[in-house]
Amino acid sequence: MNFTIDRDILLNNLIHVQKGLPVKTPLPILYAIKFEVFSDYIQLTASNSDIAIQVLIDDKSLSVAKTGKIALPGRYFIDIIRKVAAQRIEIALQEERLLVIRADRSEFKLKLMDVEDYPDVDFLDLSEPITVSSETIKEIIKETNFATADNEKRPILTGVNLKYQDQRIYAVATDSYRLSQKSLALRASSEGFNIVIPNKSLDELSKILDHVNEEVEVYINPNKVLFKLNKILFQTRLLEGTYPDTFKIIPTSFPTIISFNKEELLAAVDRVSLLSPRDRESNYNIIKLTLRPDQVVEISSTNNEIGDAKEEVIPSSDVEGGLISIAFSSKYLNEALKAFKSSEVTLNFAGDIRPFVIKGNLDPDLLHLILPVRID
Repeated sequence: MNFTIDRDILLNNLIHVQKGLPVKTPLPILYAIKFEVFSDYIQLTASNSDIAIQVLIDDKSLSVAKTGKIALPGRYFIDIIRKVAAQRIEIALQEERLLVIRADRSEFKLKLMDVEDYPDVDFLDLSEPITVSSETIKEIIKETNFATADNEKRPILTGVNLKYQDQRIYAVATDSYRLSQKSLALRASSEGFNIVIPNKSLDELSKILDHVNEEVEVYINPNKVLFKLNKILFQTRLLEGTYPDTFKIIPTSFPTIISFNKEELLAAVDRVSLLSPRDRESNYNIIKLTLRPDQVVEISSTNNEIGDAKEEVIPSSDVEGGLISIAFSSKYLNEALKAFKSSEVTLNFAGDIRPFVIKGNLDPDLLHLILPVRID
């Protein structure tokens, strides 16, 4: 095996495939990246217990003198390519298990792993896909993934639920204290599905999508889902179990609706939460929102050990309904507001001790729900 290639092209593709390398694994061969060099392209593969990534490189800078396949220690190889300053890299197999990397006046020799030990990565058999833009998938991840659970008490809640229903895809995330729901219409009909994708897998997919702007084909089966880009395959396992029916917990009637300028509300919440007490279970800052008879909203926090904070916020339009006084996590409200593109948001209250719903004027298909806390 012997080839030369532009260093930046190689590095950019290695950064993509690196996301499939495990942090820790009982199978050492998975610390390797599988390199398959053909006459006019290279195929890179990395896999761990959650995701598998395959990248195809057919850049015009690639010049192959000899084909072959190897398994090289992934993180060491990536560090080398990242550090060298040469414009072109030469990579050659010197002996059966020794790789030579030349870059200007630098030379590295890497001991290889046995490529025959590398397991076959079973990417999904391709059937009829769902086609979605990369921008839409990034939006779904940004607007929902933060609301997943970050502990394993209920493993099913550490992922985002994607469900096809009534000609729409619903993406739902909840940690049982708050909920985020995004819906979108499909351009074509699809068979029904109801899957849960791990939040960490979606984080890694989002990083890859930051560098592409194209249509993505999505292939789904009961155990895994494959996202197929032009030259990248990203496959992740799915979480097992039944996701809760979240439609039932979203209120449908709201006695009180208050509109705000999003940035003004965000700034006020940030300031008041500086002194707010922390909930013992969630360790999140608790604040109180009160609608006064003069239609001014008061956001406050009371901390017996440190002090108090209070800020008045003027609603951006006339308040609908009666007075309200409700306490909740400022962190949850902060993260929910940041997920909206809207400049104006409405807080829709179903009662003092019932979940409230946040919606945005420019985000008709997005809602966030937050459960209140008792501070009596």
